[in-house]
Amino acid sequence: MAEKKILTKDFGAPGLAHLAGYEQTGGYQAYQKALKELQPDALVEMVKKSGLRGRGGAGFGTGQKWSFLPKGVYPRYLVINADESEPGCFKDRYLLEASPHQVVEGLLIAAFAIGCNLAFIYIRGEYLPQHEALEWALAEARQAGYIGKNVLGSGFDVDVILHRGAGAYICGEETALLTSLEGYRGEPRLKPPFPAIKGLYGKPTVVNNVETVATLPHIVSNGPDWFATIGTETGKGTRLWCMSGHVNRPGNYEMEMGAPIRELIYDLGGGVWKNRKLKAFQPGGASMMVLLPQHLDVGLDFDAIQKAGSLAGAGAMVVMDETTCMVDMCRRYVEFFHHESCGKCTPCREGTFWMTNVLTRIEEGEGKAGDADLLLEMGNNIDGRSFCPLGDASTWFPRSCIKYFRDEFEQHVTEHACPFRKERVMVA
Repeated sequence: MAEKKILTKDFGAPGLAHLAGYEQTGGYQAYQKALKELQPDALVEMVKKSGLRGRGGAGFGTGQKWSFLPKGVYPRYLVINADESEPGCFKDRYLLEASPHQVVEGLLIAAFAIGCNLAFIYIRGEYLPQHEALEWALAEARQAGYIGKNVLGSGFDVDVILHRGAGAYICGEETALLTSLEGYRGEPRLKPPFPAIKGLYGKPTVVNNVETVATLPHIVSNGPDWFATIGTETGKGTRLWCMSGHVNRPGNYEMEMGAPIRELIYDLGGGVWKNRKLKAFQPGGASMMVLLPQHLDVGLDFDAIQKAGSLAGAGAMVVMDETTCMVDMCRRYVEFFHHESCGKCTPCREGTFWMTNVLTRIEEGEGKAGDADLLLEMGNNIDGRSFCPLGDASTWFPRSCIKYFRDEFEQHVTEHACPFRKERVMVA
C-alpha cells in the first residue's frame, strides 16, 4: 500500500521551505486564483462542497464552521492552532518544517474566505525551529506582496501575527488558546458563546488546525469535486497520520481517508518491531481509547474509528507490542494529564490526581481488590463533568484498558507486583 500524497507530494523538492522553491511547485497560485476569480462566500461554499473536515481532532466541517460567523460583524479573526502538544502527535511539526509556505498560503485563503484582515498563528513554545521557519516564510510572503495592503491589487488587506506559546498543553484547547493569545493565563472559557460568535478580543473568530488550512490550496486549485472523490462518504481527502511506539518505521504517513489501519501499521510502518505481536494501539493520540488487533481492518476515518470504540483525534497512531504493561501506560498518561491540568475545575484537577495515585499503587504492587472498579467510578465522575475536554479525555484510555485488559489490573493486585516489569528489564 502506497501513500496517497497531496499535502506532502512536493516534500523533498529543492528549497521547498523558501518562497522561490515553493512557487516552483505551483505555490500561491491557488491564493491568486481565490483573490481574482472567487468571492469570499463562493470560497466558503467551495470548502463546504469539498467535504473537508477539521484535522485538529473534532473533525467538524471546515466550511460549516466558517459559516457560523455572524453576518456583518467586524473585525473578525482567524487563529491557526499550531500548539501541537498531544503525546505521539508530530504532523504539524512536519508540515511547518518542510513546507511552511503551504500553511501560510492556506491561512491566507481562509482569511480571504471569512473576511479576516488580521490572522494569528499560535505555535507551541517548544517548536523553535518551526517558529523560525514560519517567521522566514511570513517575511518572504510580505516581501512578495502576498501579505499586506491591497494584496495583488485585489483590495484585500491582511496581516499575520506569529505568537509563541509557553509550553501549556491546555492551550491546544481553542478557548484556552484564545485566552493565552490575549495575554492571560491559558484557561478554557465556558461555551456557549462559541468563538465564532465571541472569540478573540470578544470578536467573531475561527480557529483552524495547521493541517486543515494546508489542505485549502489543493482544494482551490483542483476543485471541490476532485477532493470529494478521495476518501469515504463521511471522510474526504487524505490525512497525515503520525505513527510512533513499537513499530519498525515510525514517522508521518499521508493516507487516503478510509484506508485500513492494517495498511498503515504493517505496509507503511513495517509492522511491530523485534518480531513481536501487536497487543493494542491508539488511533488518535494519548487521550484516545485503546483498540485491539481485531480492529486492524477498521478504516482510517472519523466515523469508522468512532464506531469501533475510539476516536481519530489528532491522528497520532501509537502502537503497543505484547510486552506493554497497560497499567503502566495508563499511569503515565493520566500523570501527564494531571500535570497539564490548568486546575480550573475540580473534577479534572482532583480527579486526575487521585487516578494517578490509584494507578501508581497498582503498578507498584500495592493495589487493592476493587481498584479497577474504583478507577471506573472516578472516570465516570470526571467525564462529562469537567469544564473542558482535557478532564474528559484523561479518563478515556484507562477506562478502555480496564474494558479490554481487566485481567492485567487484577493480576497486579493478586501478585502484588507488575508482571511485566521483570520482562521489561530483561529485554531492555
